[in-house]
Amino acid sequence: MTLELTDKEFRRLLDLVYVGNWVMNSMRGENRIQAYDDVESKCFSYCLKTGMYSLFEMVDGEVVPSAGFEEGGIQEAILDYEDGIFFDILAEELARRDLAMGPGESGGNSELTQRMQEYMDEFEKNGLNNVTVEREDG
Repeated sequence: MTLELTDKEFRRLLDLVYVGNWVMNSMRGENRIQAYDDVESKCFSYCLKTGMYSLFEMVDGEVVPSAGFEEGGIQEAILDYEDGIFFDILAEELARRDLAMGPGESGGNSELTQRMQEYMDEFEKNGLNNVTVEREDG
């Protein structure tokens, strides 16, 4: 298979590959899916041919994204995504709890949507400042 990309497109592809592998493997610890690591390594190895030497490094004989690549804004994009999804999930979970809805129950419920929006408005206005957890002492 041949894929022709401009340098700019290739650079964007590297971002997508990195983020995709991060989604698939970042929470797996020792149980990483090696096939995704292999594809990432293969894609980053093309940096040699394109002269993008600062984007990769060799670790134990394997091509991996460089620290410079990881610190060059891609982590900010991931953090922005995490922040957004965190509040979306939290709003939905709290709304479902409030309405005593299980995970499989209708997501098209307008009451659920309204309750979720109330939480999202609160989070947008105050972040987590008004979120509390009641604990049992003892």
